[in-house]
Amino acid sequence: MKNMKLFQDGLINVYQNEKQEKLVDARELHEKLENKRQFSDWIKQRIEQYGFIENVDYTTFHNFVKRENSNLGSKTTEYALTLDTAKEIAMVENNEQGKKIRRYFIEVEKKAREMFDVPKSLPEALRKAAELAEQLEEQKPKVLFAESVETAETSILIGDLAKLIKQNGYDIGQNRLFQWLRDNGYLIKSGERKNMPTQMAMDNQLFEVKERTVNNPDGSIRITKTTKVTGKGQVYFVNKFLSKENCSLTHKSE
Repeated sequence: MKNMKLFQDGLINVYQNEKQEKLVDARELHEKLENKRQFSDWIKQRIEQYGFIENVDYTTFHNFVKRENSNLGSKTTEYALTLDTAKEIAMVENNEQGKKIRRYFIEVEKKAREMFDVPKSLPEALRKAAELAEQLEEQKPKVLFAESVETAETSILIGDLAKLIKQNGYDIGQNRLFQWLRDNGYLIKSGERKNMPTQMAMDNQLFEVKERTVNNPDGSIRITKTTKVTGKGQVYFVNKFLSKENCSLTHKSE
């Protein structure tokens, strides 16, 4: 289909558009279902009978089909069906071919979910990362997190990052991690802004600073600032500590 990427080329071609939606050519589905009715009558009847909605369950586009040995031809209306719509049409065909095609679409859906299953929380992302690490145990440097962790909305304290690094095989505690981050240019070393992220670290989106307003007993107000590690920062630092060539610390318990 026009301007679409082929996602699966099995029993029936399944395409993917720019929105990552999976689509099926209705004409090809009609052919593979071995339905004897004229295509245009068949698809219009299915749309009306089952209440499919244009631009939700399907979209239309036009093809120009040339006549043999001529520049003349005719314009045909084609239908791009969502995977759910194609699966339902295959099911209501009520024959063995329809059942076979429906099972095929279910497998395609399963593949799509596995490829684009993005964690919705940090714990889920960490669990998936641990599973990935087991599969890639023999690869170096060790990759512990899927890229989707980088977009996690939950940031963590530096003390929690130290625990995370330790859980994944590098023995370090909060105080020594703070010192390492200061010594290596990620946190400011001294002054009023000590332990705040450096400009380099902020530009690379490794940290964020959370501000909180506190009411003092005398009625005045002060603002506290806390440095937290972003999802991207968690990926960066865990992998950095587990990569021998990138880490200058020695394994020493605090």
